[in-house]
Amino acid sequence: MTPRLVVISVLLATPLAGQGLQVGHLFTESAATSYRVDLSRELFRPFGAGVHAVAVDGPPALGNLWGFGVDLSLFRGGSRGVYLVGGVEGGFLTTGEGTLWSSWSGGLGYEVLPLRWMSLALEGRYRVLREGRHDGVEVGLRLGLGGGGKGREPKRAEPPPPTATEVRQQLVDDGVTSDAASVLASVVQTALDVMGMPYRWGEEGADGFDCSGLIHYAFGQHGITLPRRSADQARAGREVGRDLATLRAGDVLTFATTGQGVSHVGLYLGDGRFIHSASAGVQISLLSADDVSGRWWFQRWVGARRMVN
Repeated sequence: MTPRLVVISVLLATPLAGQGLQVGHLFTESAATSYRVDLSRELFRPFGAGVHAVAVDGPPALGNLWGFGVDLSLFRGGSRGVYLVGGVEGGFLTTGEGTLWSSWSGGLGYEVLPLRWMSLALEGRYRVLREGRHDGVEVGLRLGLGGGGKGREPKRAEPPPPTATEVRQQLVDDGVTSDAASVLASVVQTALDVMGMPYRWGEEGADGFDCSGLIHYAFGQHGITLPRRSADQARAGREVGRDLATLRAGDVLTFATTGQGVSHVGLYLGDGRFIHSASAGVQISLLSADDVSGRWWFQRWVGARRMVN
């Protein structure tokens, strides 16, 4: 069976959980075609890692290569744009000189089609293969399937946003002073005003927002300065119990979407709804153990902070 058929067979037999198929062409003195199947995940934003199986169809001087590798990526997954990638590989040869081979590579990719269930990217790397004997540029096309990261959630109809008047009245009914209720209602309205803006890591402005950038922006517009990073925002203000009944509009929700530490934040709106910047941009989501989409967030909810008493 050729390397091409083996790789395709492995792809079809592997569950869809952050996997990808990449086909590349190595431009060296002896050109070769490579096939890779990978399983990848986001470690902590914006870093990712993956393992892959590789097969290379090469000319007689290079031989047929089989092996495994590890890749590290930066800014890959969930949004259109440039990302960095590099990795190492090694394995054995079925033809050609020698029995073992090794390789390392580094370069850039551009994700052109980021969707919840699929992504398409172009990659260009400089690859050092077999101790410098077959070095050259490799250009590949990567198709990604499944995966997570950046707070992705099941697709659903977005609930309608509350108005600032509704938020203020609910806060007053909950015993919040009139002045504090007005400030929090304004913070919520500021976040709602940018709903639909794209997700942009490290940004808070005209080009888009990341999750902590949205929180920093919404409070900052009303004279309340919060830390910029989500992990630091998770220590600001006063802790609120992890109980939906104790939450108030304007509380900052904290989530662990990629591990044990806080990696995502959102602004609570009341009635189990919160606004945040995730893979689809600034959006409203549900926080519920009984709702299909809200359950994803509820399972990753780790706490809440009250920034205005």
